[in-house]
Amino acid sequence: MLFPALMPKGRRATALQVTQFINRGKTLVLDVRSADEFAASHLRDAKNIPLADLGNRIAELEKSKTRTIVVVCQSGARADKAARQLKAAGFEDVVSLEGGMTAWTAAGLPVTK
Repeated sequence: MLFPALMPKGRRATALQVTQFINRGKTLVLDVRSADEFAASHLRDAKNIPLADLGNRIAELEKSKTRTIVVVCQSGARADKAARQLKAAGFEDVVSLEGGMTAWTAAGLPVTK
């Protein structure tokens, strides 16, 4: 009974797939880590809204409803929660970065500080 609750819900994308989304344009990268984590390093052009603030700040993303939204956190768990929130709010094309920033940096992909 508990197993389905533990399964991640929503779409996930690998670092390579996220790179392809970004290169195609029409993508918003949403980083849901804390401001301190974001300041340490993040994907280029990412918007930072910590997961704890997302419910109150989701209106800031309204103009991006037609874009692909890639949600990023450190390991993927917070991104999955944020993706579910966005889907519930009517955002259709939402994916979370599988493995989060940990996987992104392990793949040697660029970050901004």
